[in-house]
This record gives sequence, structure tokens and C-alpha cells, in this order.
Amino acid sequence: MLFELTDDSGKFLVKLARDTVEAFLKTGCTSELSSDVLQRFYMKCGVFVTISMFDRGEKVLRGCIGYPYPTSSLVDAVVNSAINAATGDPRFPSMVFEELDRCVFDVSVLTPPELIQVDNPKEYIQHIKVGRDGLIVEKGGNKGLLLPQVPVEWQWSEEEFLCQCCMKAGLLPDSWLVSGIKIYRFAAIIFEELEPKGEIKRSNLHGTC
Repeated sequence: MLFELTDDSGKFLVKLARDTVEAFLKTGCTSELSSDVLQRFYMKCGVFVTISMFDRGEKVLRGCIGYPYPTSSLVDAVVNSAINAATGDPRFPSMVFEELDRCVFDVSVLTPPELIQVDNPKEYIQHIKVGRDGLIVEKGGNKGLLLPQVPVEWQWSEEEFLCQCCMKAGLLPDSWLVSGIKIYRFAAIIFEELEPKGEIKRSNLHGTC
């Protein structure tokens, strides 16, 4: 990791994501942030905000949008990602205010993606680890990203993780074995709500796989 987040900072970012979406769905605007907050989270980081809805006791994805690369300050990335996850994820209709009480938020703060270099594509499996890495697959104009928590939730192996990320990019599952593909890995610090508007904790992926 190139940086670390305290538990208080992580909890603040998740609360910021929720408060941002609540204000936006209610008024169409976002709340103004204090100069102290802007200075505290000035560093540029990749960020994803994930919104899930509780349905019959199960968490179901409701929206997930973010920035893979460190192009914006942490606070701006969280605010923009939260709004886009709620209203701009093309897989889902825009959220409405009444859904918020059934939704949980999590914020993933990413390290810069690192290109994995191998002599033989079969070696990719040796260079990634489920529970530690997120992946980005690129080939031509196709690109797919999966966060580190995804293969843990689905109990994928490293090979399945690679195949699923290729499919996320709109490629065939075994495209990671083809020349000309680029595969990047990254790590993430993840904080999540355990229940709607409830306790916020750091996610320990290593302890769940």
C-alpha cells in the first residue's frame, strides 16, 4: 500500500457517500464540504462506491461506479462516484430517495493499477491472489474491472477471477491466454456499512477466503 486510512477516515468516507446520495436524491444538489475536509482528503486516489440493497436478507447490487486511476482528490472521487453509483450505473435504473433505508454503502480506495508482466500467459495465475488483488483487463478498446471483494463473494479461484474479468471486458473467458492483452492488479482499502445507516467497518478480505 502506498497509503493507509484510519478507521475514522474510512467511516467518514462511507458516511460521506451516503450523505451525498441522500442530499442529491432529495434536492438535486450536494452539500458543501468544509475546507478542513477538503484539506484532509486532498490526496488523489482511485475510488469505487458500491451500493447494495437488502432483499430478503440478502445483499443485491444496486450500483457500483468509480475511478480506477488516481485522477481526482479522494473526497471528490467519493462524492462523484457515490452520485454516479446511485444514478448513473447503466445496469440499473436511477435510485429514488425511498430506497435509501434499504441500502448499504461501501467505499473502496484503490492503489494505482500495476501492469502484470509475464513471459507466458499461464503465469498470470501465479501473480494474482483472491482476497488481495483487484484486476483490470484491457485488449483493444475493451476494458473490464473487478474489485478485490468480488471473487471473495463469489468464491472464485484465481483462474475463474481472470476469466470473469475478461468477460466483464466483453471478451471471451480465456482471452487472458491470448497475446496482446494487458492485465493490471491493484489493492483496495474497503470500508462498508453492515446494515443500512448502521455500523461501518473495515472489510478484511483475507480473513474471509
